[in-house]
Amino acid sequence: MSQKNISASTAAGGPPTVTPNIAVSTAPGGTHHVAVAPASTMSRESWKIFQIMAEFVSGFERLLQIQPSVSIFGSARIAPGHPYYALTEEIARKLSDAGFSVVSGGGPGLMEAANKGAFHGKSPSVGLNIQLPHEQQTNAYQDVSLTFQHFFARKVMFVKYAKAYVCMPGGFGTLDELVEALTLMQTGKGTRMPIILVHRPFWSGLLDWFQRTLVTEGVIHAADLDLFTVVDTADDVLDTIFRFYETRGFEPSEEEREVRLNL
Repeated sequence: MSQKNISASTAAGGPPTVTPNIAVSTAPGGTHHVAVAPASTMSRESWKIFQIMAEFVSGFERLLQIQPSVSIFGSARIAPGHPYYALTEEIARKLSDAGFSVVSGGGPGLMEAANKGAFHGKSPSVGLNIQLPHEQQTNAYQDVSLTFQHFFARKVMFVKYAKAYVCMPGGFGTLDELVEALTLMQTGKGTRMPIILVHRPFWSGLLDWFQRTLVTEGVIHAADLDLFTVVDTADDVLDTIFRFYETRGFEPSEEEREVRLNL
């Protein structure tokens, strides 16, 4: 049997970075076994918890003050002058003038359009920026600007205080936020709110796949398709939100407060 022991050293001048000892054994018959021994001190991964905690505390304390809010998502790659950009800006401006803070990812493209529309409106424009190796550059239209290093902390901030999600045309990031919100509502881990997909021609292929594949194969219920609404205009977005809260109001119930606390 051959054995190889792997261990890390402690970085000088910084927090302990000793990692667990890992023993990789290979028996003559080709059977492999990995045994991990506990580290004697906190690893760098463990110290990372404090940075994560700081991001959550900062986000909770700041965003609690900007309710009610609507989170808007969309592609970072759509330039000013594109119809999607103009439509996003119009939606954000109307939401802002109606009393909603508008929250976006704080970057370029349709995120910028959302912040720009709200920036020139009556309510705060909020950017939840993320540190990325490329593509993400903070736009100039933010009354409130927070920067995150961790996607998961940022994702919680988008949903925790939102009264609605507005999904403009976008790529993987937009789809990620959309499916995350749908999953939270489907499983009861998040409170019900309007999830609005804007511009039917863009979303039609995905919606057909939901119906013809996901529902047909039985991996979601047909009723799950009622978790979102598809619209085409800025006025449709506002009408959808106000219709949803017409009878229940914007103030969360005690049950909804508890759900959000445990999100």
